[in-house]
Amino acid sequence: MIKVEEAMKNKLKILLIEDDMIEIMKLNRTITSSQMPHEIIEAKNGEDALNLLKNNKPLPDIILLDLNMPKMNGIEFLKILKEDAILKYLPTIVLTTSANQKDILACYEIGIAGYIIKPLKYEDYVTKLKALLEYWSLNELIKG
Repeated sequence: MIKVEEAMKNKLKILLIEDDMIEIMKLNRTITSSQMPHEIIEAKNGEDALNLLKNNKPLPDIILLDLNMPKMNGIEFLKILKEDAILKYLPTIVLTTSANQKDILACYEIGIAGYIIKPLKYEDYVTKLKALLEYWSLNELIKG
């Protein structure tokens, strides 16, 4: 088995689109406690995220997106993101509490890279997030 340290090839710049402070703290705590070198950029909703993406370079390597947010929900954000000639290539992983099959299908139809349902137990959350971030840190990503 490969050690986590060896597997972590790329330091990821992650855009987290999440309005719940507890969820933001959970992700930051997971990354810190797991000693992952990733950088987190936070946006509270889809509107803020789009402004951030259009006005800041370099772009993030991946996006972690909650679906249930004020102003612009995750599905609305995805539709706008996937219409943009450059932003549409950003791997977007939905990280949400919604197990609704309509949401899952709608997200995959738009073109997401993954859909993860947030577990209730913190230990399960850490396990899922570590696996997710290890996978994406090994991927060849578009740098822009």
